[in-house]
Amino acid sequence: MKCVVTGAAGFIGSHLSERLVAAGHEVVGVDSFLDYYPRALKEKNLAGLRGASGFRFAESNLVTEDLAPLLKGVGWVFHQAAQAGVRASWGRDFHIYTENNVYATQRLLEASRDAGVKRLVYASSSSVYGDTTERPMREESRPQPVSPYGVTKLAAEHLCWLYWKSYGLDTVSLRYFTVYGPRQRPDMAFHRFLRAALTGEEVTLYDDGEQTRDFTFISDAVEANVAAAERGRAGGVYNVGGGSEVSLNRVLETITEVAGRAIRLRREPRQKGDVRHTAADCSRARADLGFTPAVRLEDGLSRQWEWIQEVYV
Repeated sequence: MKCVVTGAAGFIGSHLSERLVAAGHEVVGVDSFLDYYPRALKEKNLAGLRGASGFRFAESNLVTEDLAPLLKGVGWVFHQAAQAGVRASWGRDFHIYTENNVYATQRLLEASRDAGVKRLVYASSSSVYGDTTERPMREESRPQPVSPYGVTKLAAEHLCWLYWKSYGLDTVSLRYFTVYGPRQRPDMAFHRFLRAALTGEEVTLYDDGEQTRDFTFISDAVEANVAAAERGRAGGVYNVGGGSEVSLNRVLETITEVAGRAIRLRREPRQKGDVRHTAADCSRARADLGFTPAVRLEDGLSRQWEWIQEVYV
């Protein structure tokens, strides 16, 4: 199958591109190198793909450029590209999120419809649920995001459903729950904590550490994408979680055990848009996609710790 992966230089997109190439698919990786974090790190993400048989990279902006040439003859589109960051989505930069998360998705959907794409898999987020008291979170729960970022991810998810319902464009949305692992963005908690364990620098922990997350290792998120392309229900939405709800304090204890080093913490108040707890009900993904997370938190953190040492030593 010929595939397009948007955000291919990013954390999930680069891993997904490698997985597809290894399976024998032809992959066009697309990225515009948004400046949310340094381009040099994204270029490193592409190191294993550059020159690989079956992979072609296109530096292209989904907001401004003609997408038709990129989608010619494409069967699957994996839309991973987005402006990331919950805390940065407030205030004057909100237009960056609407442009790159909503408008870019609408343009990609239009172009995919016109190109006759067989299926588009969209990377949504658990942020669409907001600070709900219902746990585990189920796809049929009412989405009520508490950050502008979450609002834009939900809007794009609705656009995917709309283009399936109105035009028959086959779309599937995956709601990721805190994906971690090698190549994770430098602003994300595990990356910051592991780097602090390595360097001895002080790191900020927001809130009291008793907030919980459903952490998902990168290879599990990648397998969910492949399964969604192959077996997902058209117009469907699926939670993609790691299978356990863990507090950040427990994560810090595990990192100390994995790294053999203590972490110097500076505690700050809870930030706007941060949710207190997340936990995924993955029964729908298990039934339709055959999705079962395979990597335990301790094992995943060990793999990310090995990567952190390669990056910063």
